[in-house]
Amino acid sequence: MTRLYLKRGREESLLRFHPWVFSGAVADIAGNVAEGDLVEVCSAAGEPLALGHYQIGSIAVRVLSFDGSAAQPDFFRDRLQAALEVRRAAGIAPEALTNCYRLCHGEGDGLPGLIVDVYDGVCVIQCHSVGMFRAKDRIAKALQEIYGDALKAVYDKSSGTAPFKAGLELIDGYLYRAPGFNAAGETVVRENGHAFYVDWESGQKTGFFLDQRDNRKAVGELAKGRKVLNLFCYTGGFSVYALAGGAEKVCSVDSSRRAVDMVERNVNLGGFDPGKHTSVCGDAIEYLKNVEEDAYDLMIVDPPAFAKYRGVLSNALRAYQRLNAAAIAKVAPGGLIFTFSCSQVVDKISFAEAIFSAAAQVGRSVRILDRFNQPADHPVSIYHPEGEYLKGLLLYVE
Repeated sequence: MTRLYLKRGREESLLRFHPWVFSGAVADIAGNVAEGDLVEVCSAAGEPLALGHYQIGSIAVRVLSFDGSAAQPDFFRDRLQAALEVRRAAGIAPEALTNCYRLCHGEGDGLPGLIVDVYDGVCVIQCHSVGMFRAKDRIAKALQEIYGDALKAVYDKSSGTAPFKAGLELIDGYLYRAPGFNAAGETVVRENGHAFYVDWESGQKTGFFLDQRDNRKAVGELAKGRKVLNLFCYTGGFSVYALAGGAEKVCSVDSSRRAVDMVERNVNLGGFDPGKHTSVCGDAIEYLKNVEEDAYDLMIVDPPAFAKYRGVLSNALRAYQRLNAAAIAKVAPGGLIFTFSCSQVVDKISFAEAIFSAAAQVGRSVRILDRFNQPADHPVSIYHPEGEYLKGLLLYVE
């Protein structure tokens, strides 16, 4: 195994179990190494510190283990089994009311670069590193060992997440299918008792935004009798919860025609009164600008990530400010706004400051009633606080 030596004094983060080794901390690499190889990270004095996947970029190594276990043949099975136990301990998997959840959340589960989402027995994996992509067959085998006959399929959807490198065939496809499984690419799942179509082949991410489960429930609990506007609605998760919670009417807005069609299917699947729901395929920000004031007294503002890297952070914060200023200006008196950011580089304080600036710009009285984050199946390692990416606020606007 290739050894990677750190510069003197640069081992402190590994001694604190942080799972990243930055390229600037590397002094030397003894031997030939290809991206995705398992390497041993050593101190300047040669003391073994960790094993991880080597990669080209600002992060040179994504650490898999500090005890040598990453070199063992059952490593992926053991880590994924441990991840499943975490979900069971949190009351998430499996439950009669919810059969879709995230099994593996990268660094939060000790497997940096790997996402595994489960949709009623179908595991959808996304590899965000060359190392994980090269290990995808081992991962699929581990999932078969963990779930046994309950596993219907393993689908690799890494073409949009794995770094493009020569020699990698970034073609999405099935790594495993149980006998008799109909690979339609779509199924109906349950979340807190609500039914949703999920298209893991053609949908965004792995097919559904599982990280908003708890926050959708919060919307449903406050939607009774309210007129709801769901901006950036994707497949209508918040809209279904609002309708189930007794909303007077719900309008779902998204720029994707495919997403809007899926919203309509999910509303019909729930058996809701079609007269209470409308959908709009168009730009959410433009729709909000042109909506009549006081038309809605509950808004969900859940845009895609405005900042995927730190270099665009300032622009992203201004975008959050403009978007939320428009929402605060248009919501009816006594209205509620659920506003979110899924940009990892936007921390909670910066996001709250952007909302403060939006409220000050509009000049209305705004209170923060609650704060939101990602659910338990998107865990954050205490040694890797960067894994906390989703943040949200519930605003009351006079």
